[in-house]
Amino acid sequence: METKIFRIYGPPGTGKTTTLLNKVDEALSAGVDPAHIGYFAFTRQAANEAVERACTRFHLDKSQLPWFRTLHSFALRLSGIRQEQVMQPEHYKELGAALGFDLNVEQTGDDVFDLSKNNNPVISIINLARLRKVDLREQYDQMRTDEPWNKVKYISDSLIEYKNRFEVYDFTDMLEVFVKEAAGFCPRLALTFIDEAQDLSPLQWDVAHALEKHSEKIYAAGDDDQAIYRWAGADVEHFIGLNGGYEVLEQSYRVPASVHKLAERVARRIERRVVKKYLPKKDVGHVERLPDPSMINYSEGSWLVLAQAAYFLNDITQELKSRGHLFSYRGRRSISEALSDAVNGWEQLRKGKQVTGRTARTVYSYMSVGDRVKRGFKKLPALADDEMVTLDELIADHGLIENVDLVTSIRDMIWHTAMDKLPSADRAYITALLRRGEKFNAEPRIHLSTIHGSKGGEADNVVLFTGVSPAAVKAAETSPDDLHRVFYVGITRTKQNLFLIEPQDSTQAYPI
Repeated sequence: METKIFRIYGPPGTGKTTTLLNKVDEALSAGVDPAHIGYFAFTRQAANEAVERACTRFHLDKSQLPWFRTLHSFALRLSGIRQEQVMQPEHYKELGAALGFDLNVEQTGDDVFDLSKNNNPVISIINLARLRKVDLREQYDQMRTDEPWNKVKYISDSLIEYKNRFEVYDFTDMLEVFVKEAAGFCPRLALTFIDEAQDLSPLQWDVAHALEKHSEKIYAAGDDDQAIYRWAGADVEHFIGLNGGYEVLEQSYRVPASVHKLAERVARRIERRVVKKYLPKKDVGHVERLPDPSMINYSEGSWLVLAQAAYFLNDITQELKSRGHLFSYRGRRSISEALSDAVNGWEQLRKGKQVTGRTARTVYSYMSVGDRVKRGFKKLPALADDEMVTLDELIADHGLIENVDLVTSIRDMIWHTAMDKLPSADRAYITALLRRGEKFNAEPRIHLSTIHGSKGGEADNVVLFTGVSPAAVKAAETSPDDLHRVFYVGITRTKQNLFLIEPQDSTQAYPI
């Protein structure tokens, strides 16, 4: 059947989101009501960014863009399911306790990552089978798991019974309800965009085709060469196979020429793809191959340090700490906000300034009872989080011991002496940060991540480990395109300099 979904292929750095918002601008200029425009993103973060950019650019209020959201959120809003009916981690915990199994789930949400990778292997199998619209046994056989089949089937049947009994729904239920009832409650839209369409699962494609029937114009934007979420149920073949025509954005504003040449070499290895020609930016850039990431100077610019598997990043975290660099690792700062707050807070107190009760409480958490803080005051029970306090007031009213011994006053102690419960590794790292002049409460310039976690990101400098895990090598025997796409994404995060780190074992290297 001929589809009216028009594809916009956006190779790396070609300004796909800007292109989509330009089309929104054209529609608004032509008099289209913003409430009749749908913009559906793959993740909450992407949806929120689209809303913010649209509101700023077009001087709108968020309430005027009710259909700028994820597909799951869209389905929830229209399905009639109340918020209190949405499955929460405690529901899974309750069911698990009744069944005698650990069904602890860290989080639930309307991102595909929450649905398919929620730290519980059984729930992941169940969700993936539904998102991919395949039989549970088929999904089970494809997953590498030690969980026995009878257990998975039993939990799946019990989960269905639990949800029916208590009238609760998970986010996959919302998609299924929407697809079944779309004819009755899907709004009529003048213009619809589905972003990152290469990452949609078969069930999400059913939602997209329901939207297609209710939209005057519909665009699916994405890039099949960057489709790296097959493990989460993504169906890139469906995106490629749409027959409604397409255009390719032809100018990258990110990828320099030398990096582009390398990326194209990798892209040509992908067997199932749409061939796309796009131009690099004018800068030549720089590509360098190194045996060890310690040979790189990370002192200036923005950095992404990427690897196919997280364990390749273990050594570089210690290297960066020893050099006194602030960084984030898989979304977490190398120094916690609490520790930053405590060190900064203590130094502010020593300068005679006020800090909040919350900060003072954090400072106390790194001090020993009896030597630094009187018993009964460790948690500062008489001080509210937002109440301001000085060092003098902490000594006079809140149990801070002024004279640590006969010759030493707490007032004279710098942070690593006053907070005597600080772990030695943290103390050494903060000292290294200060020697380098790093503001450790600032936004990190250096980000460490798996390639899967970096999609959508970019940096002046990219350090790419070319090592491949044994599991990925095994998977590539049957699906080599997936591995090619992963390294294509890693390479194309680069705005200027790309450093390729060769593994010690050349047989486990991806050839670039």
